[in-house]
Formats: sequence, C-alpha cells, structure tokens
Amino acid sequence: MMLIYSLTMLSLTIILFIMGRILPTLSPDLNKVSPYECGFDPINSARLPFSFRFFLVAILFLIFDLEIAILLILPFLTSSINGTSVGFILLIFLLILTIGLWYEWDNGGLDWVE
Repeated sequence: MMLIYSLTMLSLTIILFIMGRILPTLSPDLNKVSPYECGFDPINSARLPFSFRFFLVAILFLIFDLEIAILLILPFLTSSINGTSVGFILLIFLLILTIGLWYEWDNGGLDWVE
C-alpha cells in the first residue's frame, strides 16, 4: 500500500513538473513586465517611508489576536483539575494584555488619524 502511494505521489509530481515546463508560453510584453500597484501606474519610488502607525497597529493586532486565542483555550484549561495553575497564570497574562489595550486606546494608539 505504501509503495502504491509513493509511486502515485512521484508520478504526479513528475507529471505536474513537466506540464509546468511545457504549457506556459513565455511572451513578455510591456504590460507584463511593467510594475503593478493595485491597478494604478506607479507615481513615486517604492522606497518612500510610511507611517510608523502601520507597524504599531500590526503588532497590536498580533498581541490581541493572541489574547483572543487564550480566551478560547482558557475554559478548557481551567476545567481540568491539573490545569488550574496554568489557567491562573493565563488569567494574569490576560489582565496585563487588557491593561495594555486600555492604555493604547486611551492614548490614541489605535486611531488612524492624528
């Protein structure tokens, strides 16, 4: 059974590789090789700096996405007898993240326009 599975995988890989080399036509023209930015012609250089606020919002999203994941796992951890200490530690962690969210919100860190 494992031999059949391996041979099927190998043959499918070889067939797809050969098809990928044979089927596409390579005919670059001006539209294909031009830079593309959301349907607009590029106006300025791509090396222009942009606002630090984008980084801040991305980091805050990751942190509070982790908070939501912990909130989903927390009932399962606290329901088991051995997981009560882990649940308590996660509750403290959630409290710290909630205080951080409140601080960012209060200082206007989540606002797009200054």
